[in-house]
Amino acid sequence: MHSDQSPTPARRSRRRFFVPAVATGAALGVLLTTGLTLASPALAAAAPLAASAIAAAAAPEATADSFREIRVDAQGSLLAARVALSDAASIATDIAAAGLDLGLADTSVDTTDLEQAADQLSKLEVVPVLLVPGLAADVTDATETVKARVTELREHLVAAKEKKAAEEAAAAAAAAAAAEAQRQAEAAAALAAANTPEGAKATARQMAASQYGWGDDQFSCLESLWTKESGWNYQAYNSGSGATGIPQSLPGNKMASAGADWQTNAATQIAWGLGYIAGSYGTPCAAWGHSQATDWY
Repeated sequence: MHSDQSPTPARRSRRRFFVPAVATGAALGVLLTTGLTLASPALAAAAPLAASAIAAAAAPEATADSFREIRVDAQGSLLAARVALSDAASIATDIAAAGLDLGLADTSVDTTDLEQAADQLSKLEVVPVLLVPGLAADVTDATETVKARVTELREHLVAAKEKKAAEEAAAAAAAAAAAEAQRQAEAAAALAAANTPEGAKATARQMAASQYGWGDDQFSCLESLWTKESGWNYQAYNSGSGATGIPQSLPGNKMASAGADWQTNAATQIAWGLGYIAGSYGTPCAAWGHSQATDWY
């Protein structure tokens, strides 16, 4: 017996088919890598991935599905790139509209590399499919760079807006406090003025006319009546009877029906006194007449 060391015809046929395929793929990879590097620095980065794609394409199991997947992935990279470019334009618009200090010397987004890479990858119909993975990788890297910059600027813009809102809220609160203090000061001044005899008379004249339709003739009687009773002094108090205030209410706390501040506010006392006169006598002159006749009203 002798050993069969030589390949069978079938084996020789398979070897002749497989070896040239692998050799051709490797050779194309070397040539393409060298050609891309020499022809265009922008495409040089695509060379390693292109060579790998060639080798994969030369493999027996390579199918049209592989190339289809490459193009689908490339389209996804392009879509992400367009979203990043749109976001870059939006943040630039928002920063300009806000007009705020973001605390950065430069608030721009450099999209040059992404635009160029996306432009090359967008030519899918004319770009050899074996170059697409490398171009897609360039687009993905540039997209991430732009996204990171947009995120940084967006965070600074949000912080600047929050700072402005806080400052405006503080200013509004200070303005409101100042306005309230002014209102209280004016109210105190008005109360002090109304609590003088002349201020009380002016208040009574206005209330008598607006609320009861009593003119100067009736006010003349009212003036005489309350001059006799209290001298228009809101702090007047009769220790003998307990009558209190401008209208000499008896007891004084009856005037609480006109306001809780009846002890300190002449206007409240006047409001109660006018109501008492209208309900008991009809008019100030009638009340004055009764007072002259009986020494009380």
